[in-house]
Amino acid sequence: MNKNTTNHDHPLHRMIDRRETRSVKWDGMESLFGVKEAIPLWVADMDFTAPEPVLQAVRDVADHGILGYAAPNTSFQQSIADWMQKRHGWNVSPEWLVYTPGIVPALNMAVEAFTEPGDHIIIQPPVYGPFHKLASNHGRELVLNPLLHDELHYKMDLAHLEQVAKHEKAKMLVLCSPHNPIGRVWTKEELDNVMEIAAKHDLIVISDEIHADLVFKEGLHTPYAMISEEAKMHSVICTAASKTFNIAGLHTSNVVIANEELREKFKKIIEKNALSSMNIFGIAATEAAYREGEPWLIETLDYIHENMVYVTEFIHTHLPELKVELPESTYLLWIDFRNLQIPHKELYQFLLHEAGLVFSSGTDFGEHGEGFMRMNVACSRHLLEEAMNKLKIALQSR
Repeated sequence: MNKNTTNHDHPLHRMIDRRETRSVKWDGMESLFGVKEAIPLWVADMDFTAPEPVLQAVRDVADHGILGYAAPNTSFQQSIADWMQKRHGWNVSPEWLVYTPGIVPALNMAVEAFTEPGDHIIIQPPVYGPFHKLASNHGRELVLNPLLHDELHYKMDLAHLEQVAKHEKAKMLVLCSPHNPIGRVWTKEELDNVMEIAAKHDLIVISDEIHADLVFKEGLHTPYAMISEEAKMHSVICTAASKTFNIAGLHTSNVVIANEELREKFKKIIEKNALSSMNIFGIAATEAAYREGEPWLIETLDYIHENMVYVTEFIHTHLPELKVELPESTYLLWIDFRNLQIPHKELYQFLLHEAGLVFSSGTDFGEHGEGFMRMNVACSRHLLEEAMNKLKIALQSR
């Protein structure tokens, strides 16, 4: 693998060697996939350093030298509220905020807080892998409302959602907004339709909005809670700075619950699971990110979008048997390999050992991901060019 840096003016072109840094993405390849020298394009974190104000905030905490128990203060809470207002026009009261060590824990706690054993939990595959475990983790029943797609353009199957929502055991819809892995940003009209179905059938909506800031067109994302008063009072909105600013390892997420009754139920489950303590570095990093990280985010989004365009154009030009659509958000591409007519497991092993590329397997997102791979493009262009050329050579040689 080429480890050389570049003299190109763009700082995000710099290749940072993450090996032997305890990186799941890089150091986990050998134990998880049996390869060491492949290019990792799987787990969703970036190969870019966090914004300098975030790094300085972490240094300041370390330099202080006392790493005791930490709790959110007024300044931290207000930084979140200010960010939501500035980026999304969403008026979030600091008192609505509840904190968890990640969105996946928050989703699991929501299931425990708002449903009972045997209740139905609806998800919309292909969707983020941990969604598929929410029911089995807690003795609930998982109900699939698969997305519809024409080629690679996906939309919700609202007629089917209405059908499964009316079941007497249906209690919760877990929404992925923006959607991982397909990169859709749901329109206000689509979300309004979801809200009407949820209200009609008394569903609580848990909206995972961790990718809300990684949207390429400003103002395109609408927080579910902004759709209406009904949506605001019957939803739990899961947010974090982790994906936005590449600080997932600090395990700090912000859950917005406007309904006081729901909020208190959720807090009780946090206490029950002894998860109320917060990471002192996560608090400092999150506040710095929301207060001073926007210039970094704007530049990084531009770079990621250029990477997206590069990969999609490369595929259209050199690998037309594959299909991919430019997403509206995230740094993840959803690539359709089905025209190769290779069984999925065999395809994954081919890409791993012949192309030397580690993708996220489409089946990680449910059976509707058969024949697809998710590709993380939040890396230097040089690494991406190397990866695409390796893919081209491997496919031409098979």
